[in-house]
Amino acid sequence: MIDINAPEFWPDLIDVLWLGLLQTLYMVGGSLFWTILIGLPLGVLLVTTEKGGLLASPFGSRAFGAVVNRIIDFVVNLGRSVPFIILMIALIPFTRLLLGRFIGTDAAIVPLSAVAIPFFARMVEIALKEVDSGLVEAGESLGASKWQIIRKVLLPEAMPSIILGTSTTITSIINFSAMAGVVAAGGLGDVAIRYGYQRYSWPHIIAVIIVLFALVMLLQGLAALIARALAHRGPVRRITLGRLTDPRAAVPD
Repeated sequence: MIDINAPEFWPDLIDVLWLGLLQTLYMVGGSLFWTILIGLPLGVLLVTTEKGGLLASPFGSRAFGAVVNRIIDFVVNLGRSVPFIILMIALIPFTRLLLGRFIGTDAAIVPLSAVAIPFFARMVEIALKEVDSGLVEAGESLGASKWQIIRKVLLPEAMPSIILGTSTTITSIINFSAMAGVVAAGGLGDVAIRYGYQRYSWPHIIAVIIVLFALVMLLQGLAALIARALAHRGPVRRITLGRLTDPRAAVPD
């Protein structure tokens, strides 16, 4: 049991919390990179390969588009349905194959990414479906290619919602990282377990809760500010459609 009256208690507590915070931020940052890199295209494909979507008939085949859509939908649902602790254990052979080990902070990024990618893909899908279909039709009538419509209409219009979805995804990754102690990943969750639960130190548990709460509030607030700035940037629709035909039209009045 830890003696909270010992003179070295509070300095040690600060050192342990700082190290745990850095490990948590490292895991969240690494996982978020792979989540956006893979989850964003998956979310776009989920929407565009649907029946009536922009890529519903890739290579002129509706059957192929439907198969692609169902495969992605199945993978996303599978990834979201498996509890994280089970997924983390199931991915141990893959993590070892990929990194040569399955324990440590680096290794924890693999299962954290695996659980966050399907979640983020759904966030992107929801955001894209909120875009007015009239904008897509306007882009098609202007002769824009499918890639131009995705890049200059769908994604810019959905960006505020995608940013908010990203903040929700980050919060989920932070929550899941608390369980990464199973693979000796460290982080704030590991601090709460090793010091708070196993050594009966309530100050450690309370301090971890406060730091996690502050971290989540900071990220949520930052995401809300960015989303609000993007939503109020100006007449996005006119600018976006203007860019499809005349770059000079991208400059707002």
